[in-house]
Amino acid sequence: MSTHDKLDYVEFAAADIPATKAFFEAAFGWTFEDYGSDYTAFSNQGLNGGFYRAELSSRANQGGALLVFYSAALSETLERVKQNGGCIERDIFEFPGGCRFHFSEPSGNEFAVWSESR
Repeated sequence: MSTHDKLDYVEFAAADIPATKAFFEAAFGWTFEDYGSDYTAFSNQGLNGGFYRAELSSRANQGGALLVFYSAALSETLERVKQNGGCIERDIFEFPGGCRFHFSEPSGNEFAVWSESR
């Protein structure tokens, strides 16, 4: 259920929607609902959203928002990301409050994963 004045949905460009879907299905267990060949939506992932076909990507170093996953087992999540076609952009590093790594999915969108410990 949507909440007044709260973030509700996020959309990302994706040059290769089938590869992006396959990555998130395998690495994170997401499911998708397609709306034609140029849009797919995901839900129940902390924030609902979708991917639309475009030759663009969201990168933090280009001013894009960085969406950050939480993991109770950071090293295991990193391995799952690598095994399923994600590209590690920044290996596990510490920051005040925990550790995290950055990755990009097959269409080039950058995400991060954090945990209290490795």
